[in-house]
Amino acid sequence: MSRSGPRWGGWGMGSEELPNDLPSLPTDWEWRSLGSYVNSSRGICYGIVQPGKEDPDGVPIIRVKDFEDGRVSTSGAKRVAPSIEENYARSRLQGGEVLLSLVGTLGLVAIADDDLAGSNIARAVGLIPVERKIARFVALSLRSEFAQRYMQRWATTTVQATLNLRDVKRLPIPHPPLPEQRRIAAVLGALDDKIELNRKMNRTLEEMAQAIFKSWFIDFDGVPPEDLVDSELGPIPRGWEVSEIGDRVRVMGGGTPSTKKTEYWESGSHRWTTPKDLSTANSPVLLDTLRKITDVGLAKISSGLLPKGTFLLSSRAPVGYTAIAMIPVAVNQGYIAIPPGDDLSPLYMYHWCVANLDVIKSHAGGTTFQEISKRNFRPLKITVPPAREMHKFDEVVSLLFGRITESEREIRTLAQLRDTLLPKLISGEIQVPEAELQVETAR
Repeated sequence: MSRSGPRWGGWGMGSEELPNDLPSLPTDWEWRSLGSYVNSSRGICYGIVQPGKEDPDGVPIIRVKDFEDGRVSTSGAKRVAPSIEENYARSRLQGGEVLLSLVGTLGLVAIADDDLAGSNIARAVGLIPVERKIARFVALSLRSEFAQRYMQRWATTTVQATLNLRDVKRLPIPHPPLPEQRRIAAVLGALDDKIELNRKMNRTLEEMAQAIFKSWFIDFDGVPPEDLVDSELGPIPRGWEVSEIGDRVRVMGGGTPSTKKTEYWESGSHRWTTPKDLSTANSPVLLDTLRKITDVGLAKISSGLLPKGTFLLSSRAPVGYTAIAMIPVAVNQGYIAIPPGDDLSPLYMYHWCVANLDVIKSHAGGTTFQEISKRNFRPLKITVPPAREMHKFDEVVSLLFGRITESEREIRTLAQLRDTLLPKLISGEIQVPEAELQVETAR
């Protein structure tokens, strides 16, 4: 495919509004501004500036924290009073719009699903109304390296990074012929769809595991009433005990060696985790970390390298991220860690903490940010089933977590392939058939 220097289209945006350092494109492609793709009857806008107090019966609003790798998660969406939302009809979602984060973490991109129709967006989120047939291509283009580069370059940073709508409109978007747009979107979209399918399956598997825990260890399904005895936590099966967590498991923490000493971090080979790893992965299993630490740095952490299978609970800012580490890992001071080998297994502790997160948070303190210390965590009371019940639970649930782990590894492979193909396809560096072959090989 032959290539030519930058060419600029003219859908209502002059060439002077596009950057002058854009790379060349194939001869039948051209550069256009994002504004040229937008439905002029709506226009690019941001959302609700002052949402007020949470209204449990109000209208959901999408915030930056609700973005999740090209999708929007509404599980923790804030709700705003209808009397406030009605003043922002322009940013009310109809479904199919491209959404872009404008404040703080810039450049997160998602497409609003149809089930979001009627919801609204926050001030930190931009709404980009484009035709449905090109929405996925536009979203992919905004996620590409060159569009992201200009977002960072044009952002203002007086208080926190902010992207103005005027600059959003002039973001450069490559414009291949429409059939090529659709083929590119189909190839990369198939990877996104497979990733999302895996995530849905993982959520289902995790819900199944939590349902088993609730049935066996909270509701005591199948236990005759006459076999229940009173305890300080309420009725429990005869032969079970109530104990303090610290009497049954090792409750461990970690540390952060000086980040100024390169010998602690440079060329590190041991994975070292902070709660950010859990919030980024949004998964019940931890497979990798953002940083690695050296032997010298690891020696500075009293808990050392914790084994595969360790349960992790974020103990601060915020309290409540949970995961099972499927790799040996060192932890920072933002964790409560429970390694395997004690009376209560990490899988049991994982599900107990998920089911009792409100109890955990009620024992957290802190003036600057909420924190549950090891000292406050250890005395929490917990029901202790017989060893045979624990082993049976671990056998069943470990199979579910094994499937989750395999699925998460596939997600990582697919995401890496998508992120490799994205800039090459969007710039015309490779053609769709070559990308399709790589996708087929990866399946």
